[in-house]
Amino acid sequence: MAAAQDAMALAQSGCGGEAVALLETATDGDALALLGLWRLEGRLCPRDPVAARECLRRAAELGNAGAARICTGFVATGTGGAADWRAAVALLGDWADRDPLAARQRDLIAAMVLTADGAPVATFEGEEVSSAPEIVRFADLFSIDECRFLIDVSRTRFKPAQIFHEGKGRFVKDPVRRSDSAGFPLTAEWPLVHALNRRIAAASGTHVRQGEPLQLLRYRPGERYSPHLDAVPGMTNQRRLTALVWLNEDYDGGETRFLETGLALRGQTGDAIVFRNALYDGRPDPTSRHEGCPVTRGEKLMASRWIRERPAGDGAAFGPEDAA
Repeated sequence: MAAAQDAMALAQSGCGGEAVALLETATDGDALALLGLWRLEGRLCPRDPVAARECLRRAAELGNAGAARICTGFVATGTGGAADWRAAVALLGDWADRDPLAARQRDLIAAMVLTADGAPVATFEGEEVSSAPEIVRFADLFSIDECRFLIDVSRTRFKPAQIFHEGKGRFVKDPVRRSDSAGFPLTAEWPLVHALNRRIAAASGTHVRQGEPLQLLRYRPGERYSPHLDAVPGMTNQRRLTALVWLNEDYDGGETRFLETGLALRGQTGDAIVFRNALYDGRPDPTSRHEGCPVTRGEKLMASRWIRERPAGDGAAFGPEDAA
């Protein structure tokens, strides 16, 4: 722990090179975990996912539970090395007696019907609820237990909704969304989260790597998502689709309303919709303009994933790693 704390102090004082050098000579799990995150993030040293995965693997072997959580996700997703679904599930089993999160993931995954590489066996037939915009509804895409898992692991992760400002290179307050959010970026795409992302991909007819990180959104009374388009004008790899999954239903208000048609949707726990944001030439579809109506009672919880036209290049993930 001392080496990691000293390295953080050096980094905060502007001595990034010295901080990295200190971690490279350390042999404890905390130092190796921090070095792995820095190598993944690529701020204080060159970005190197392969070296990051190896640091995290070694940290996990030394008993660092945080590194083990990240490493199981890397093995599942193929970050920094080959994807090996069976090995990722086996790692969850290895940690199940030490980490309740690993045990819970193992049990939920055991209840799924998957191929040997972790893909869903089932095909997903949705119900078209609108042609303009194109909206397809899927009943029970997530199980109640899967929804509860996402809610429970997000309770300590929620923070006021933000967006990443490309020009400023940092997160800023979301100007149109009044809610809290919890993201599951590359460092938190654990095997269970990855399995759910693959289910969304299967339902939407896309590749899992086309999706941005899964987000959890929490709206309390009076909070809303003002009218907006999810597609971004001029984006070279457009947000073609949005997937929304209702994680609970004990609240009032909060419908997802499409302004062009007035269609207001609300699902039961585990239900999902997938809707098209962009026209086939890549321009935002004006009929997809929508809002999250104000919640009037209780707490609305949803999972959201934006899906791009193409996977991220060079095996990278979309969005900042948010490793720090």
